[in-house]
Amino acid sequence: MSQITPSRGLLIGELSRRTGVNIETIRYYERSGIMPKPKRSEGGHRLYNSEQLNRLAFIKRSRELGFSLKEVCGFLTLIDSDEMTCGEIHVRTMDHLTEVRQKIADLKKMERTLKVMAAQCSRGDTPDCPIVDDLYHLGS
Repeated sequence: MSQITPSRGLLIGELSRRTGVNIETIRYYERSGIMPKPKRSEGGHRLYNSEQLNRLAFIKRSRELGFSLKEVCGFLTLIDSDEMTCGEIHVRTMDHLTEVRQKIADLKKMERTLKVMAAQCSRGDTPDCPIVDDLYHLGS
C-alpha cells in the first residue's frame, strides 16, 4: 500500500481499493459536492490526500449504516464548520436509530403477514391461489 505524501496523492483507483467505494460513486460524490474536488497531476489525474481518504471512509460507513446522502451531507456540514458538537451528532444519530427501529418493526410485520399468506397456500396445480386472493383483498 503506497503512502500518501503531500507531493504524491492517491489515484482514484487506489482510493477506491482502500475504501471499497466504486470509482463512479467517488466521481458522483465529487460532482455533488459531498467530496471536495482533488488536486490534479500534471497529466490530469486526480490525486487524493489522506483527508479525502478519511472523508470518503466516513461517507461509506455512514451510508452502510443507512444514513441518506442528505443526512451525510448534514453531518459533513456540521463537521466542516466550527459549530459542531457531539450533542448535535448524537441527536441526529438517535433520530436515525428511531427510523431504523420503525423499519425493523415494519419488516417484522411484513414477515408475519407473508408467513400467514404462504401457510394458506396449498401449492397446488389449480389456478386458485389464496396468496393472490389475499393480495387482491388486503385493501378491502
